[in-house]
Amino acid sequence: METQKKQGVNPYLPSWEYIPDAEPYVFNDRVYIYGSHDRFNGHVFCLNDYVCWSAPADDLGDWRYEGVIYKKTDDPLNYAENMCLYAPDVTVGHDGKYYLYYVLDKVSVVSVAVCDTPAGKYEFYGYVHYADGTRLGEREGDQPQFDPGLLTEGDKTYLYTGFCAAGDKSRKGAMATVLGPDMLTIVEEPVFIAPSEPYSAGSGFEGHEFFEAPSMRKMGDTYYLLYSSIVMHELCYATSKNPTKGFEYKGVIVSNNDLHIDSYKPADKPMFYGGNNHGSIIEMNGKWYIFYHRHTNGSSFSRQGCIEPIKILKDGTIPQVEMTSCGPNGGPLIGRGEYPAYLACNLFCRDEAKYSGGLWMDSQFPKITQDGKDGDEEIGYIANMQDSATAGFKYFDCQDIKKIKIKVRGYCKGVFEVKTSWDGAALAEIPVDFTNVWTEYSSDIVIPDDIQPLYFTYKGNGSAGLASFILE
Repeated sequence: METQKKQGVNPYLPSWEYIPDAEPYVFNDRVYIYGSHDRFNGHVFCLNDYVCWSAPADDLGDWRYEGVIYKKTDDPLNYAENMCLYAPDVTVGHDGKYYLYYVLDKVSVVSVAVCDTPAGKYEFYGYVHYADGTRLGEREGDQPQFDPGLLTEGDKTYLYTGFCAAGDKSRKGAMATVLGPDMLTIVEEPVFIAPSEPYSAGSGFEGHEFFEAPSMRKMGDTYYLLYSSIVMHELCYATSKNPTKGFEYKGVIVSNNDLHIDSYKPADKPMFYGGNNHGSIIEMNGKWYIFYHRHTNGSSFSRQGCIEPIKILKDGTIPQVEMTSCGPNGGPLIGRGEYPAYLACNLFCRDEAKYSGGLWMDSQFPKITQDGKDGDEEIGYIANMQDSATAGFKYFDCQDIKKIKIKVRGYCKGVFEVKTSWDGAALAEIPVDFTNVWTEYSSDIVIPDDIQPLYFTYKGNGSAGLASFILE
């Protein structure tokens, strides 16, 4: 797969790596991602230690593993190792050091670790607290802390936190708390900047109220609050000229099941199995991107990071973007050669489902998964493709393609239709048969010379696994 070494693809990390909730930052011309760390086949969220990956800011196809940067037992509260490290964020203090903020899954205080380099070994530093030493989240009247997001300006650091399920009147919304130069002590107490669902009437946030995952970025004189809404699968944004008040809801930037997008399908048709979402935007080489995550393995607990280019219009708004296979590439992939099936940005079947998890793993739905156990560097594939299951890949610059091949295994007997739209006519039909090893099947095909999506729909009996496809 020589072409892929030179191209950026989604998910942008290896298929056996599961890092959701990524906060991206550029330090010294490299982009570093800080996220939680899911376990393949895990039974809950965020079971693994924090690791970091980085890439040249001008080459999002060349990611480097930086190693473990913080272990869950590094926090004094977690000496028994019975708590998980939830979504973190990093900011650079006025002293030039890197500060990692996070919340453990069974407490409601914000922990902080520090390091001299972006991806070195972080050391526990302390807990965010009021001037009298009381930890934020433990004073009477405090709301629980969750999903810290950071923005540092001068000697002030703005800390954004919150988790607000729909219908929960005990949670009022996203909070902003201002910390002093020591990165721990509160100098301005928490205020609410985006409403939870029970408190949203008349706010402009109705239907997209704050759920979790606050992340702040500044562009010019405008602050952009990104967050996950109560429908979970979408990353929304609100803007203000002030970091702690005046935020107005603006829209959805990305949905991990592509709801609301009507450019290639009905707006209310889900094109992937969605779930919670978390990420942020960043500028690299004059271009803006959004980082988000998708759900795999028929579960909510094996999430993978994805990237899409975004456009910021003159009025500061950001139109919603599609999920693609080629987002980190900044353009279409080469329409020739072999591509693994785990790059599918659309995955669905006759019976629609907006969310992953639940009874999904025992049902009729296809899923992206891998062989082996967590940590095994096994290339992902699509499993459980029953009749009508469709995998979509976007986009490819196809020129003079005459043949298409697929690698399939499973107890299946039928055909794979190859199309250039999810509901279009078949350009080829590739017969497949029962096999318990990956087997290559091929067909002649004429794909119009242009930038195209490719869709593979299984029709037949049994359940097929799809490992890859080859364009020749």
